[in-house]
Amino acid sequence: RLFDLDPDLLPLFQYNCRQFGSPQECLSAPEFLDHVRKVMLVIDAAVSHLENLSCLEEYLCNLGKKHQAVGVKVESFSTVGESLLYMLEKCLGAAFSPDVREAWSKLYGAVVKAMQRGWEILPEGE
Repeated sequence: RLFDLDPDLLPLFQYNCRQFGSPQECLSAPEFLDHVRKVMLVIDAAVSHLENLSCLEEYLCNLGKKHQAVGVKVESFSTVGESLLYMLEKCLGAAFSPDVREAWSKLYGAVVKAMQRGWEILPEGE
C-alpha cells in the first residue's frame, strides 16, 4: 500500500546502491522485508512502553536523524501511518473499530512526533 499511496518513496529504499525498478521488486527484496521487521519492532517497543513512551525518546529522536540523513521527509511518515492503519484494518477486520483506529493513530503519532524531533536538533557546532 505504501507505494500505491506515494510512488515517490520508492527511490528512498536503496540497498547496497541498488535501485529498484518497480514497487514489486522492492517489496520482495530481503532488505526491504528486514526494514519492515525493524519498523514493526519500533511499533512493538512503543506498544510495550505505552505507559512510558518518554523512555524511547532518545532512541526515536536518533531514528529520526537517521531517516533525515537518507533523505526521508517528515511528511512521508503520514503515508507510512496510512499504510499501517490499512494493514491493521485488513488483518483485524471487524475488530478494527473506530476506537481501535484512534488508539493506533495516537500511538503512531506519538512515535512520529518523537522521531520528528530528530529533524529539529542541529548537529553540534551549527
